[in-house]
Amino acid sequence: MAEGIDLSVIAPPAHLEDFVAQEPARVHHVAAQQVLSDEVYRAFFAREAERGAEIVVDNGLFDLGHALPAASLVEAALAVSAREIILPDVMRDGAATLKASEQAAREIRELSGDAFRLCAVLHAADDEEWLRTYDAFVTGGWVGAIALPASRRPDPGRQLCRTRWLATAHLEDRGLVDDLIVYRLLGLGRTGHLELVEQREHEWISSVDGAAPVILGAMGIALLPEGPYEKPSTPRIERLGPIPEDRFDLIRQNIAVVRAAAGSAVTIAEERR
Repeated sequence: MAEGIDLSVIAPPAHLEDFVAQEPARVHHVAAQQVLSDEVYRAFFAREAERGAEIVVDNGLFDLGHALPAASLVEAALAVSAREIILPDVMRDGAATLKASEQAAREIRELSGDAFRLCAVLHAADDEEWLRTYDAFVTGGWVGAIALPASRRPDPGRQLCRTRWLATAHLEDRGLVDDLIVYRLLGLGRTGHLELVEQREHEWISSVDGAAPVILGAMGIALLPEGPYEKPSTPRIERLGPIPEDRFDLIRQNIAVVRAAAGSAVTIAEERR
């Protein structure tokens, strides 16, 4: 069993100290657009970087519907002393993702040299494209990390491009894992924290990020360690609104459940609440 997968909790800016501060500081997935627009958000993650956290700057696609340009990603990464930038990606389109990522990688290198590890997101329309895109990332020489998106819908066809736990098993079983690349999971999928129990068997998976424990806790929904995981329709994290203090303990319990499933010993930094 692996030592564990680091969990980066996603929470509204007003609640970073309540739920996101880590002890010890390990990995944070950070929204580039929030870094650039919110001084409190920017200062919080800059402090976490000073405490030793690895800051990964996301490109904004999931929140904005489009990725920020390379110059903005570099600006955000420098502002929080990030070590890694997630390159622009296109949902379910490997060829378009590869093209966008290569272009952004060139531009980021021109602006910042080798200051940042570059993370490509593995999208594809089918398994053939998935394997082809993965190979391009691994052999291209410009990717230092690969992120696997969450599986959010049932997949009767059991495709690598649609079911993440099948994809990671395939990479390991076929000897396709590259020891020089950092592997990350983007978000919690349709089985939530239960997937992480399987994924932590892969010692090469570094981190996962997720807002579900915070959003569900704010809605009064507890995550059960053994499941089942049933996620109703939920608001996006930026539309969650103020969280009542009487929900804080439930949110912290939810975070603890996800961390336990991931095998992570990190806790919320008590002294900073």
